[in-house]
Amino acid sequence: MLKGLKVSNRDNLTSRVYDQMRIGLMSGNFWPGQRLRVREVAAAMQVSDTPVREAMMQLVREGGLEMRSGATINVVKLSRARYLELREIRFLLEGMATEKATPRMTPAMIAQLEILHAQLIEAEQTADYEAATLTNYQFHFLVYRASGIEDLVSILESIWLRHGPMLKLLYPHAPPAYPVRHQHLNLMDALRSNDAALARHAILADIIEGGKAMVDLLEQIEDGRAVMVETAQGVVELQFSQRAASSGKTSAA
Repeated sequence: MLKGLKVSNRDNLTSRVYDQMRIGLMSGNFWPGQRLRVREVAAAMQVSDTPVREAMMQLVREGGLEMRSGATINVVKLSRARYLELREIRFLLEGMATEKATPRMTPAMIAQLEILHAQLIEAEQTADYEAATLTNYQFHFLVYRASGIEDLVSILESIWLRHGPMLKLLYPHAPPAYPVRHQHLNLMDALRSNDAALARHAILADIIEGGKAMVDLLEQIEDGRAVMVETAQGVVELQFSQRAASSGKTSAA
């Protein structure tokens, strides 16, 4: 659950821990609702408790984590209704960022998008789900940062602090599916032809088509057909119907 979180350079440690955790939230490295224990995170990152605690409090202030009763810190979990509300905001802002980025995209940037998309597809096919969600995040934000609008990118990052953990639910139960063609391919075609309107359309279609199964899964979670549980080993997983009542304890999620 917390593998890959490691800080090797001790300079400005809190900032480095914060950056790692922030990217982890945006790229789907944590489960929505997951309880984060300072000592466990510190052990995974091979640092002391203090920088982890300070980084967590900063992320609480930014809305990516939330503090519950008894000072328990959890990853934010979105309801289906809030997920859809946030998606509407993403339509506006990610569409704008993509339009603004289109004339600024260089051949090198588009080549990097091609690499990231290929890595995403390979990760999906090999069931490397953490790599899939990470490369998807990298693909999207390569485009958004190309807009050159720092405040817009900052706002999108704050939104993805809450949206990112929901990506953890995609695999293997709600993988993105596209009726005709992967919208990343359509987006790259639009970027190559410098067609900002078509690029905007592709990114919005990607949000809708890629997240359709997610919306259905959130409905199953809310009506009890699917439940997130934490096993005795501390592993969070999604269980369905009669399996939801098995040996694991119900997660704080």
